[in-house]
Amino acid sequence: KAAVRQQLAPQSPPRANRSSGTMDEFYCRYYVGHKGKFGHEFLEFEFRPDGKLRYANNSNYKNDKLIRKEMYVSPEIMAEVKRIITDSEIMKEDDKQWPEADRIGSQELEIVMGDDHTSFTTAKIGSLLDVQSSKDPEGLRVFYYLVQDLKCLCFSLINLHMKIKPI
Repeated sequence: KAAVRQQLAPQSPPRANRSSGTMDEFYCRYYVGHKGKFGHEFLEFEFRPDGKLRYANNSNYKNDKLIRKEMYVSPEIMAEVKRIITDSEIMKEDDKQWPEADRIGSQELEIVMGDDHTSFTTAKIGSLLDVQSSKDPEGLRVFYYLVQDLKCLCFSLINLHMKIKPI
């Protein structure tokens, strides 16, 4: 799969890449985007091991500009992100049966948690109907709801800290 990526992180591993790390290591990055009529439009955020939350949103519609926000979150917030991911059991999933990225766009989720390093890539998901009609509806449903939870948390933190309303 050819993916459009990497506005925040300098490199990302290939799909379903797993490697070793230390038990206290944690990193989470989400990207969704496409290249179209208005150029490369995307939303991306990452939670870094030091507690930094980085957010970027690029929409060239009506000459909008790239929005970048960075902040540090508390250890309690980082623990909550880890709990959300752990409770979802996404690390047990595999993206081999998920829809491939296409001209509509792609989504990526990269997670490093302890000794597990996993990356997922799939097409944009418009609704639960897209999830239900996939070859792996249960795995894609886990991904879909986890992404919703992480986006909601990220947007809430940005709104509380920056007093802006991300799209």
